[in-house]
Amino acid sequence: MRTRRWWVIVALMLAAVNVRAACTWPAWDHFKQAYLSDGGRVVDPSDQRKITTSEGQSYALFFALAANDRDTFARVLQWTQNNLAQGSLSSHLPAWLWGKKEDNSWTVLDTNSASDSDLWIAWSLLEAGRLWKNDEYSQLGKALLALIAKEEVVTVPGLGSMLLPGKIGFAEPTTWRFNPSYLPPQLASYFSRFGAPWSTLRETNLRLLLETAPKGFSPDWVRFQKGNGWQLNAEKTFVGSYDAIRVYLWVGMMHDRDTQKARLLEKFKPMASVTTKNGRVPEKVDVATGQIHGDGPVGFSAALLPFLQDRDAQAVQRQWVADHFPGDDAYYSYVLTLFGQGWDQHRFRFTPRGELQPDWGQECATSQ
Repeated sequence: MRTRRWWVIVALMLAAVNVRAACTWPAWDHFKQAYLSDGGRVVDPSDQRKITTSEGQSYALFFALAANDRDTFARVLQWTQNNLAQGSLSSHLPAWLWGKKEDNSWTVLDTNSASDSDLWIAWSLLEAGRLWKNDEYSQLGKALLALIAKEEVVTVPGLGSMLLPGKIGFAEPTTWRFNPSYLPPQLASYFSRFGAPWSTLRETNLRLLLETAPKGFSPDWVRFQKGNGWQLNAEKTFVGSYDAIRVYLWVGMMHDRDTQKARLLEKFKPMASVTTKNGRVPEKVDVATGQIHGDGPVGFSAALLPFLQDRDAQAVQRQWVADHFPGDDAYYSYVLTLFGQGWDQHRFRFTPRGELQPDWGQECATSQ
């Protein structure tokens, strides 16, 4: 009887350890130590100005939500609102760049917005409101989303409603510039519940992804011209690299029942084939010809973990990430790794409607 009781105690202790392990995310904890200030600012140390971007803040909000890290979420949100949005995300789109000026003062360095970051912030607020039952977050998310629709969405002849990369500098009378990585398809699905223009943006965004990849590789940037459509001239090289890598990441993380996923996986199959054949993710691709150049950083390998459908090819990239994990001076590679490896470790999923399915149960929820 005594031996049996001892084994029961051991089993309970092991179960408790497993629960604590499931409730922690070591890579996220280290990111906070290396890249996040006490005040809630994500710092990119590779730039001598010690910059902070709205992108970094938006990603930190996502990871904090996925990790059920409410304190960090609140700190990052407060810093973002106070320093990038003039104190109110419901009234001002966040400036995309903040850092140290030549006179050693700290301030906004570029007031323009970045719509991808704005969307991730709005989505994270809405989902934090739903998952944490926080109506303040929900209302702020709705207000920011309305502001994005007003200031960053335009109607393009021949396309319809489209998301501009930012408020200023991307729209001319007959030409528009777009970034295919800026609106993840699962976020497009999520926002469609809010009606126009989001209900149509999901389909026009799909056109952007499918029609700008003639060889199955997504570009970083692309132009659309009134009357002439997408500018995909092979004589003018356009590249897929550090922006476009996120297209494959977003597509890979889509739910299998999302009606767009199969088409997108098939369209971008050449990226999977090249990676499988070479064992490394290309750093740059000539989108018009399909010619590849160089090997991407480790974050590229992590980004393709959700995207690769071949288990052996996936295992190769998984091992590469484990053996070459980003250091404390590689902000972008690190956030790509948190997304790709985090998904691969089943720390979060997206539903067919673009909602977050975090991997924290009741034990984790009550332990935070």
